[in-house]
Amino acid sequence: MAHGTANAGKLLDKVRNVEADYHFIEVMGCPGGCINGGGQPIIIDKEKTEEVCRKRAQGLYTMDAEMPLRKSHKNPEIKALYDEYLGEANGHKAHHLLHTHYVKRERV
Repeated sequence: MAHGTANAGKLLDKVRNVEADYHFIEVMGCPGGCINGGGQPIIIDKEKTEEVCRKRAQGLYTMDAEMPLRKSHKNPEIKALYDEYLGEANGHKAHHLLHTHYVKRERV
């Protein structure tokens, strides 16, 4: 994962130069990540940005820790879906139905 476009550029350079081998790269363009992203309330007092982000993160971690189901692979409904329809995780049917392949397209 790369935080910010400048770091994304550095990471992509490493991939191009075969210094890093990744199958997936996530770029977080918001300063501080989604916890301080465009969908969050604006922090008026910029001096408190770090403190507010830390409190937001702590709130999310607390909520997550209290959830009865925290891991998707332990979700009984997902388990049933695999058992009754998709078969083996990462198997042919699951891969065919759940994975996306990207292709270059010309602009219209």
